[in-house]
Amino acid sequence: MLKIKLAPIGKKGQHYYRVSVMEGKSKLTGDTVEVLGLYDPRTNKHDIDLKKLRAWIDKGAQITDRIRKICPTL
Repeated sequence: MLKIKLAPIGKKGQHYYRVSVMEGKSKLTGDTVEVLGLYDPRTNKHDIDLKKLRAWIDKGAQITDRIRKICPTL
């Protein structure tokens, strides 16, 4: 099952995340199928391609709760 997750990147004290599609049981730093955008928790801004996100949801990918909080319009 594919999931849309936040994959951590950045350095210590300056975290930000990739919004990526990956296998549900894979590690957060594992192989990604597609990167949909970035999320910066310090400024609470995201740069997510909503058309791609919607396309993956329509294909059956599950969204994690954190992604649902970031994009409440889904």
